Amino acid sequence: MDKILPHNLDSEKIVIGSILSDTNAYSEVSPILTPEMFYDPFHKDLYETITSLSKRGKAPDIVMLSEKYVGSSDAIMKIADISSHFSIDYYDHALNIQDKFVRRMLWLLGQQVSADIFGSKDTGDILYSLQGELSGVTHDVSRSEVLRLSDAINDVYKQIECNLKGDSLTGTDTGFSEINKASGGLQKSDLIIVAGETSSGKTSLSLALTDSAAKSGEAVAVYSMEMTSRQLAARLLSMNTGVPSNQILYSRLDTDYLRILDEGVNRINGMPIYFDDSSTSNIDKIIASIRSMKQKYDISGAVIDYLQILNVNQKSQNKEQAMGDVARRLKNLAKEIDIWVIAISQLNRDSQNPIPNLNRLRDSGQIAEAADVVMFVYRPEVYGKFYPEPFANASTSGTAMIDIAKGRNIGLLKFICGFDAKTTRFYETTDNYAPIDETPF
Repeated sequence: MDKILPHNLDSEKIVIGSILSDTNAYSEVSPILTPEMFYDPFHKDLYETITSLSKRGKAPDIVMLSEKYVGSSDAIMKIADISSHFSIDYYDHALNIQDKFVRRMLWLLGQQVSADIFGSKDTGDILYSLQGELSGVTHDVSRSEVLRLSDAINDVYKQIECNLKGDSLTGTDTGFSEINKASGGLQKSDLIIVAGETSSGKTSLSLALTDSAAKSGEAVAVYSMEMTSRQLAARLLSMNTGVPSNQILYSRLDTDYLRILDEGVNRINGMPIYFDDSSTSNIDKIIASIRSMKQKYDISGAVIDYLQILNVNQKSQNKEQAMGDVARRLKNLAKEIDIWVIAISQLNRDSQNPIPNLNRLRDSGQIAEAADVVMFVYRPEVYGKFYPEPFANASTSGTAMIDIAKGRNIGLLKFICGFDAKTTRFYETTDNYAPIDETPF
């Protein structure tokens, strides 16, 4: 008797329609769905196209999908119909698609086993074949990387061996020896928040980390809502040459400055730093661009400047919830594509006590919750104040305090470094240097 194999076309339409309506939907369902799991050939083809677009860093929508079917009015009408199917429970529908796929595979496997049983195939071969086929189905359904404790412990011991050999950096060089010593560098899958008040130097610190990463051969993508790629490039040139960026951009340089600038350009011109000025106002566009950068240039990290002026496309949420959502999405992205992400954040002003703390992260305490590392920049010189203990006797002229106020895996750390306001360059100094190291949490 002919049987209609298990499937649910409505669930398939809802998943695809939800992906076209919600930019978060694909990243949610892609870990549990493959194109082969769709019963309807047209739905399978659509999901393949969606997957291809997403891997290229493009957000799939009805226009993108329709381009593939130009000239086929029937296909265009089907896509239009599917796009009207949306549900906030799209993940449950994705699970339903997966469940029906497993049932179809098991039915087909049962048919094959039934034929083998009444055939001449050896019993051992039947069992071996059955185990292999079941493993294949299990792999399709459970594509997430599941590790045993013993596997994780082996990874820990590999790291211990590297440390014994003197391989101090397991991540990207920060350019600051104390941070490298505590953290092994910027670690992939980490969300790092660099925060400070206006004009404290948080963008400059992030560029210093970018500069150090690029000099060690790591590719970095930079997104700024406030500065153009030309202005950012001028800042990097200034940091590496000593020529103030405002003079580079807006002044008539003399012969000596031109010579110094030319030498600096030759040193940094080939560094793997990438800008995407077209994707700097919307979190969805930035995330899509970062995915694309990972595919094209195998970036190790991304810098986003800054969180509070991002368009988050969440009109129904208040600002705190929206910022928390952005931070969690960036953290999930960092973990998913194995990069570190630096996100710059403003602090609420406190003229009486401008010393940074976690409670002053503007718009959201949820930012700190999502972050692996929260790094503050404090320059008391700007306020005519002094450093807190244990740096009360440290000079505030041309210096800054870097305060790692949260370090999920590295602990807490404070130290004084040099800061050249003319070139916005942070640098290490042995003067007034007194790090604090506390237990990681």
